[in-house]
Amino acid sequence: MRKLTAVVLGAGSRGRLIYGPYAEKFPNELHIVAVAEPNEERRNQFAAIHNIAPEHVYSTWEPVFEQGRIADVMIISTLDRLHYVPAMKAMELGYHVLLEKPMSPSKDECIELEQASHHFKRLLVVSHVLRYSPFWSGIKKWIEAGELGTIATIQLTENVGYQHMTHSYVRGNWRKSEETSPMILAKSCHDLDIISWLMGQPCTHVSSYGSLLHFRSENAPEGSTDRCINGCEVEKECAFSALKMYMQPPEHPWARYMHINDLSQESILKALEEGPFGRCVYRCDNNVVDHQVVNMEFENGANASFIMSGLTQSGARRVQIMGTKGEIIGDMDKGSYTLYRYVTGEKVEIDCNVAGDGHGGGDERLISSFLRDVRDFDTNPSKGLTSATASLQSHLMAFAAEQSRLNSGQSIKLVDMITKREIGV
Repeated sequence: MRKLTAVVLGAGSRGRLIYGPYAEKFPNELHIVAVAEPNEERRNQFAAIHNIAPEHVYSTWEPVFEQGRIADVMIISTLDRLHYVPAMKAMELGYHVLLEKPMSPSKDECIELEQASHHFKRLLVVSHVLRYSPFWSGIKKWIEAGELGTIATIQLTENVGYQHMTHSYVRGNWRKSEETSPMILAKSCHDLDIISWLMGQPCTHVSSYGSLLHFRSENAPEGSTDRCINGCEVEKECAFSALKMYMQPPEHPWARYMHINDLSQESILKALEEGPFGRCVYRCDNNVVDHQVVNMEFENGANASFIMSGLTQSGARRVQIMGTKGEIIGDMDKGSYTLYRYVTGEKVEIDCNVAGDGHGGGDERLISSFLRDVRDFDTNPSKGLTSATASLQSHLMAFAAEQSRLNSGQSIKLVDMITKREIGV
């Protein structure tokens, strides 16, 4: 097995906690030779772990391209609006690219990226990790085997979980759609991609409703303050208290995502006093929705409904797939689903829980699949399971959903989203 070299742009949550550890766990497969990360502490720590030469440690992504191509692949895990330009430059230089979702907050840029992957004859794989998990890939195999007959309806619910909601979409980096992307794209393009993949046919119409219902200033309780730590009179009774969420020794499950490396009590308290994660959830500058529903129609008349809510206890995804011969009901959080066969009355229980790997086992399988496709590319070119081509429909579905939501649920034809494109390559 040929070891591949990689440049990582962005050593934040995904770069530092997913891609970096894969190279540590499988050093014979992947070696990271360069990193670009604006946070000095994270940058230096990442460089030390992977023994990266000082001349290949960058504070911004732009200088990475001044030396030409210095590795086999580029992994882009920057913020949403910093995906398009480096991905285009990387493919032009000859890199195969693993790109965090969404491809871009711009519909036209998503289309251009997909076209560029063909133009430059490079792999552009999007991190739609759910397809790689045993849960969803197992369901897909039952469908392809004809167990459900023709799918009539898919109903998928994404319970974001109130802690994830407040951390990422109220206090955190993805709280403002104009700075990152709408929540239906930033968070739920995974789910739209799964629906698109399971249906296996073009989506024709999309409609959607949603709003920011709860995390608004007018809902702030009397006695609350700008920060949970600044004498808030209702902090102890508040479900969204930053003190409750981040001060949880010894693991500090959410503090590790606060962009601090020192998880001492002193360091966490300082971050709550000075950083974004200590703010009252009712007094932030967030504007993305905290709940949304999307309805979809497909080419053969099948339909799907998707519900996203940030007002839930768990972060589980639950699915029901209704077909002409059978039905599947599953809970990704539990890692299990049930297949019902109408003719025989059989009930088949499938357990595919994967412990210790994110997204139900999808994270490691995504990286492994990408590296395998890169190694085989010259002799057996592949676009990849979650190539830009495969992922484009779900991105367009997300753009259509947001357009519909902003226009009182108006039904949007996906063909209209596609025909307006202008290819810049």
